[in-house]
Amino acid sequence: MASELRPLGLGELLDRTFFLYRKYFLLFAGILALPNLILLAFQLAGVAIHPGRVATFPLTTFIWTIATAIVALGVAAAAQGGTVIAVSSAHLGRSASISESFAGMKGRIIYLALLLIGTWVLIGLIVGIPTLIGFAFRGFWIAVFAIPGFIAGLFFVLSWALTVPVAVLEDTSFFESLRRSSDLTKGYRGRVFVIYFLFLVLFYTVIMAWEFPILFVFGSAVKSHHNVDSMLLWTRIAIPICTFLTSVLVGPLMTIGLSLLYYDLRVRKEAFDLQHMMATLDDTDQTVPSSV
Repeated sequence: MASELRPLGLGELLDRTFFLYRKYFLLFAGILALPNLILLAFQLAGVAIHPGRVATFPLTTFIWTIATAIVALGVAAAAQGGTVIAVSSAHLGRSASISESFAGMKGRIIYLALLLIGTWVLIGLIVGIPTLIGFAFRGFWIAVFAIPGFIAGLFFVLSWALTVPVAVLEDTSFFESLRRSSDLTKGYRGRVFVIYFLFLVLFYTVIMAWEFPILFVFGSAVKSHHNVDSMLLWTRIAIPICTFLTSVLVGPLMTIGLSLLYYDLRVRKEAFDLQHMMATLDDTDQTVPSSV
């Protein structure tokens, strides 16, 4: 049975997020794990290429860094897009699987990766240009230009938070995705901020719980000059593995929350519950003749 589509309070939205996360944990973890395994393999391959301390920055390291960044964008696009499809199916009371979630993106992983790149490039320009102007004039002007640039950047981060759900579920173009996200989040950007803040705190709390002991042991080895090269190698292996585990365990939460917010705002602003009911009736009418 489809879940009731009605406006949700912030507390209800967060409760629903954790409810779906717990109920479909294996589904969401699998969606995150498959593409992130590719990224982990690239990161560990980079360690294998240069297992020791690198005094310079050779060409192979530069090429591998660029390749890893490209893979990371593809991984983020696949993970977010698949999670959006899975949340949509669960929220609307439909069955979902890992393969169906990836198939639901209709081969648009490259487009979603470019969407993420374009969005963050625009935000970087919005923040970076005023900051550079401020540093060019120096002194008091740094604050005069940089602070408004940071505020504007934060505004657009919140405004464009739903670009991936919009692009996946509505099959929109780049600029149309940005516009739709801005329209949907208008008046509710504070809610987006709370979702970002809570889940970023949770993500980095978990990742530091993994990494702090590793960094502590490495720091102790450096101070004692004991097996520094060996500890550096194990640290460079352990940190990507910890990041992978954190991404699989915690990573789905933000996308789940933003996907539910997408539906909540469509219910509030576009009476999406009525549209869904009409679509359900249409589907029922189409299936009846085939069963006679």
